[in-house]
Amino acid sequence: MVELVNLETEFLGAKMRNPTVLASGFMGVTGLSLASAARNGAGAVTIKSLSLAPRAGHKSPVVAEFDKGLINAVGLSNPGVDAGIEELTVAKQNAGVPVIASIFADTVENYGKVAKRVVEAKPDLLEVNISCPNVQSEFGTPFAADPKAAANVTKAVKKAVGKMPVLIKLAPVPHIALVAKSVEAAGADGLTCINTLKGMVINAEARRPILTNKFGGMSGPALKPLALGCVYECYDAVKIPILGLGGVTSGRDAVEMMMAGASAVGVGSALRFRGPKAFQLIADEMKEWMEKEGFNKPKELVGLAHEKH
Repeated sequence: MVELVNLETEFLGAKMRNPTVLASGFMGVTGLSLASAARNGAGAVTIKSLSLAPRAGHKSPVVAEFDKGLINAVGLSNPGVDAGIEELTVAKQNAGVPVIASIFADTVENYGKVAKRVVEAKPDLLEVNISCPNVQSEFGTPFAADPKAAANVTKAVKKAVGKMPVLIKLAPVPHIALVAKSVEAAGADGLTCINTLKGMVINAEARRPILTNKFGGMSGPALKPLALGCVYECYDAVKIPILGLGGVTSGRDAVEMMMAGASAVGVGSALRFRGPKAFQLIADEMKEWMEKEGFNKPKELVGLAHEKH
């Protein structure tokens, strides 16, 4: 008798009904919005990144669509960690799936402080966004671009949260494997790979960039080849599990991301292109593909593109 496909996945101890994860930022910070994503099929949900103090972000327009994706310069707007803890608690009570907290800061010390506060909500996992500029750096270099700075953030967060599993969210820098190795050595339990890529869209008639901030982070299908390459590199470089995201809009995309080395897949811009049920659609398409190709569990796909044929 042929075993049926079972999409249940375990990621850093969090048990998920399927490998899809709501990416940080795409459904805001309210606990009920996270619960809504869970009702629409997400295997786990991530809150929008929180900082120590509330942050207003940039003025509109902050999001634009182009032919192969989205570009945003929201500016990490959020109500601050105190309000975020309340929303995480609501999510924990209503989502019914693992809840991932996400944080960012401007100094290593503040990463430790916000991490220590946010774990009071008892999220299942903690994601650390290190793409922010290091204000203590002479050139304001993003933590994600400096292996040593990334490691220092990792150590500070791990010291603050104890046994809470920590994911370090990497940026698509050319030396991403070096950063991955550095944070693994510093104690990271897993990686989120990758964050958005800096870009711009221009309104030709207006003769100016569309976004008020001029530059923004690209996401969506245009990012998928880059994301696959980064996940592939990191999988070869480290032994810790990877949450892969960047351009996953279909079940086939998710399969490819797992073959590159991801143990779970983030879903974000797909919500714009396929609607709120994108998670369930992607999961169903994964299942259909796996049945056709003779796979029973998602873990059988992880890293398959690295095997010699």
